Amino acid sequence: MKPVGVELRRIAMPLVSPFRTSFGTQTTRDILLVRIETADGEGYGECVTMTDPVYSPEYTDGAIDVLRRFLVPALLGPPELDPRAVAPALVAFKGHRMAKAALETAVLDAWLRARALSFGEWLGATADRVPAGVSVGIMDSVPELLDAVEGYLADGYLRIKLKIEPGWDVEPVRAVRERFGDDVLLQVDANTAYTVADAQHLARLDEFGLLLIEQPLDEEDIRGHAQLARLVRTPICLDESIVSARAAADAIALGACSIVNIKPGRVGGYLEARRIHDVCAAHGVPVWCGGMLESGLGRAANVALAALPGFTLPGDTSASGRYYMTDITEPFVLQDGHLLVPQGPGIGVSPVPERLAEVTVSTEWIGR
Repeated sequence: MKPVGVELRRIAMPLVSPFRTSFGTQTTRDILLVRIETADGEGYGECVTMTDPVYSPEYTDGAIDVLRRFLVPALLGPPELDPRAVAPALVAFKGHRMAKAALETAVLDAWLRARALSFGEWLGATADRVPAGVSVGIMDSVPELLDAVEGYLADGYLRIKLKIEPGWDVEPVRAVRERFGDDVLLQVDANTAYTVADAQHLARLDEFGLLLIEQPLDEEDIRGHAQLARLVRTPICLDESIVSARAAADAIALGACSIVNIKPGRVGGYLEARRIHDVCAAHGVPVWCGGMLESGLGRAANVALAALPGFTLPGDTSASGRYYMTDITEPFVLQDGHLLVPQGPGIGVSPVPERLAEVTVSTEWIGR
């Protein structure tokens, strides 16, 4: 493909309700969209950075800066574009995986559209729909939490994930189990809120038959996770710690996790996400697809990834209405607890121009 230029578009999408985790509360999702124009058409990528560097070192203003000053010029330099060449073209610039992932996804989307291939088909998807789970934020009270979980189960979600932090862990989990029973697939996500010193406390969660505890410790504490895995019966799943296929292989070898959450933006893109999937499959480690409150653009690509054979647990691929009253694409709708994998070329969806215009904060064009 012959590149013409890249558009950076910042949008602000109000959430249907505040989403609270151990690192903060979001009421509006600040999203950076990357659109590449080529001689053969266009493609989109969604940058999953947050406004502040609280989930990862990356943040939206920083992603815009590194894309503008370094990544986009490096990508637009060669006369031809190929998705597999994006990572090598950007390797001189350290880190910034989320920004790189957005750019690589835009290139991949444009490349696949030009060839009339779908994202899922090209990645190796083996399913035409994926089971959907839902992530439930920290609430002000247990009754409020129970009402929320009841609503999501009524909607048909097949798995419930509860965000936890010190002071909001054992009792909320106990209440959900007592109210809805042992048959509900239930897991918890700590977003690095604990230390190894909390092992005895976290072991109290073992009685509830959880699928997993996600990222209980700091992302760099791989040895601590390995130690914790020996002290609790509930499987340990890593999220923030897994930034590459190499990191996944190391964590598995050290016994730091028995399940992996794959977030394409966090690991640098869908090509690296597929490599992580392959590494985990080779070691018999199940994976699932995490979410970053994506719009329909990012959700479409995640659903396609989650259709690969190693994704054996329901992911955070919720319906659009879980987070947004109005999505910028045609909404993803839950069907018998599943989302359909887009079958159209590229990621299979496109923004609705009027909806995109309503939420746009700024745009910037970077030409060759």
